[in-house]
Amino acid sequence: MSKQTEYVARLPDAKGQLHFPQDEHDIWQALYERQLDNLPKFACAEYQQGLKKLALCDDKIPQLTEIDKVLLDSTGWKTAAVPALISFEKFFVLLANKEFPVATFIRSKDEFDYLREPDIFHEVFGHCPLLTNPSFAHFSHVYGKLGLAASKEDRVFLARLYWFTVEFGLIQKRDNSLEIYGGGILSSPGETLYAMGSTPEIRPFNLLDVLRTPYRIDIMQPVYYAIDSIEYLDEIVKMDIMGAVAEAKKLGLFEPLFEPKSKAS
Repeated sequence: MSKQTEYVARLPDAKGQLHFPQDEHDIWQALYERQLDNLPKFACAEYQQGLKKLALCDDKIPQLTEIDKVLLDSTGWKTAAVPALISFEKFFVLLANKEFPVATFIRSKDEFDYLREPDIFHEVFGHCPLLTNPSFAHFSHVYGKLGLAASKEDRVFLARLYWFTVEFGLIQKRDNSLEIYGGGILSSPGETLYAMGSTPEIRPFNLLDVLRTPYRIDIMQPVYYAIDSIEYLDEIVKMDIMGAVAEAKKLGLFEPLFEPKSKAS
């Protein structure tokens, strides 16, 4: 992999507005257009409804203040501009306060398809539409509160729950058809087509299994976990999540379905 680009986040002005140069708006437009054809075929209905509510521009990076108006009206959430990767502590604090962190930079053309750090396209296009949905918003809020109270060791297990739901979650309907609700897939054309193909393993959601499943951030996922509807997220928050974390710690992780790497999770 080529040397990682050093990104600098745009700081909001006194009115909370973000200012990007035209070439960065062009990157947003290219990313948006590239994924637009996939959404009607693969994205869950709740995501598509949320995207319509947000009315994102396809040719320029949106203002977070405009997104906030819709989120606050829909579920009481808002965005929080952050520089890039943030600590677990800061992440959980924001979610517990119904604030979704959005890194205020956009990827370069050199890292169009793979980006280690989540950028504004990933956060806004991938996640914000579903934050208009009550079940998704409630799950994210409860998750934040759990993480805030958890130990450092327990947060590593909680990260797997987030990874296999909010980031890379699928919905498998009664007819076995698949839909996407995970923002990590929805913001990636490559992962969208891969997830909807025949290569990965699709497992029914099981909390303990999810907490015991290793993942890597730099590869296509060999396994995804599927819920039967977005409303199932309401059922997950009723589970004894921290009790399951304690059990997962005792049992240990499953053998990874990928080649080892020192920075694997």
